[in-house]
Amino acid sequence: MGTGRGGGYGRRIATDDRLDDHALAAVVAEEAGRMLLDLRGSAGDLGPGRLRDEGDARAHRLIVERLGAARPEDPVLSEEGADRRERLDSERVWVVDPLDGTREFGEPGRSDWA
Repeated sequence: MGTGRGGGYGRRIATDDRLDDHALAAVVAEEAGRMLLDLRGSAGDLGPGRLRDEGDARAHRLIVERLGAARPEDPVLSEEGADRRERLDSERVWVVDPLDGTREFGEPGRSDWA
């Protein structure tokens, strides 16, 4: 069994079918959530706009990388990424919003984002 891992977050993700899609989605979402919490906690002087942009971009990269490593045959359609026409001919497509509640993420004290 191969594994995929990048950045400093998360546990190793199985790249075969032993980790079902629901479990894979949960693992990747938890990893992205931890990364976003860390980013928000260390934002320092980043203003709300920059924090929102960074959160969206980093969560997008992490999710696309993890899903691509675990399910290379499945295209990923992300709200933050460019649409790739290959998804139209695929049996399966992962559709993700890397940071739901982007505005709230950038506002201190708000917790209504995912």
